[in-house]
Amino acid sequence: MTATANDLKSLHDNAGGAHGLDSPRAAALLETARKLAPVLESRIETCNNDRRIPDETIADFHQAGFFRILQSGEYGGYEMEPQVFYAVVLEIARTCMSSAWVLSVIGVHNWQMNLFDDAAAQEVWGEDDTVLVSSSYAPVGQVVPVDGGFRLSGRWSFSSGCEHCDWVFLGAVVPTEDAPWDMRNYRTFLLPRGDYQIVDNWDVIGLRGTGSHDIVVKDVFVPEHRTHNMLEDDGGRKFMHKPPPYRLPFMQVFSRAVSTPSLGALEGALEKYIDIAKTRLAGPVPMKDDPNARRLAAQVDAGLAQMKLTLFHNFDELMRAAHAQKAAGLLDRARYRYNTAIVADTCVDLSSRMLKAAGSTGIRNNGALLGQHRDILASQAHIANVSEPFAVNLGGMLLGEASTDLSL
Repeated sequence: MTATANDLKSLHDNAGGAHGLDSPRAAALLETARKLAPVLESRIETCNNDRRIPDETIADFHQAGFFRILQSGEYGGYEMEPQVFYAVVLEIARTCMSSAWVLSVIGVHNWQMNLFDDAAAQEVWGEDDTVLVSSSYAPVGQVVPVDGGFRLSGRWSFSSGCEHCDWVFLGAVVPTEDAPWDMRNYRTFLLPRGDYQIVDNWDVIGLRGTGSHDIVVKDVFVPEHRTHNMLEDDGGRKFMHKPPPYRLPFMQVFSRAVSTPSLGALEGALEKYIDIAKTRLAGPVPMKDDPNARRLAAQVDAGLAQMKLTLFHNFDELMRAAHAQKAAGLLDRARYRYNTAIVADTCVDLSSRMLKAAGSTGIRNNGALLGQHRDILASQAHIANVSEPFAVNLGGMLLGEASTDLSL
């Protein structure tokens, strides 16, 4: 198999030292992720049927330290570079994409807490630094500015892993006299479990185990310090006083969290495709001897290697800029966002081709290849994985136009 997570540390010049992919702690985290594979495999049916990650899996992730990878050292975290986190997610996704998705999305919230006022982190982790935060960033909330903060109401969908969390990040646009609704006034609002209701309505074709239910909020006060205005981060420049992992633009970090699970799942699907090819007949010949089946295996393998190399290279460049206490260039950031977004598209395409090549073996509902394909397909629904707007923005910039993407 090409470029496994264990090999990625040798594919680039990592400047992270004790906090990067080349560190002993990273090696230990990756080894633990690999050892969890048979356990996660045994829980997939329960995970899908219950429409949530088993409590035992969340406990395993806590025990392994996965949620601490991006968490600040002040609250017991490892304060590691995001490359380590993504490498662990890749490993988990090879077996169970739903588990990897929840780990990835919730785990990256521990990174985002560093973009809030310090008082917010103290509220969340002051008494228990294992507390988790879910999210739904869509700007659908209704906001009323009041003294000291805001009053928030609304209903948000797709809050992955929310049943395992005691806090939530929710998106909304703060209205002003001049602009009742302007995305430049977008904020993330942080609310405790007592301030919102979870509506159990997750019934989907893929990523069934993520438990991505709706969140309902009814006229709740949110203090100013529990909000985050992404534009004020200025591409990470606002946080140059913090350790390098926290000097990065939010969307560069978060978008990788929702593309990496697809990449890991595709690698797992290729392993299953190879297993099928070794025993299945493709007409008059064994599938493993069919030139088309062989060619497809090579193409998927090459696609995996290319995507991994591109994504890890891009983040190496972001981290080099962070270590140098500067923000990466806007054109580069536009390129990185598009490179990240097209992962889901590429993975769906390659997975579809393997499913077709597997014939009747691939279409059984209890087949692992079909299960992973459904999960990868579902990942395309996340707005960060809808690649077309990022292509248009990057193409426009390459042709000399200004960026239209406020999230860069």
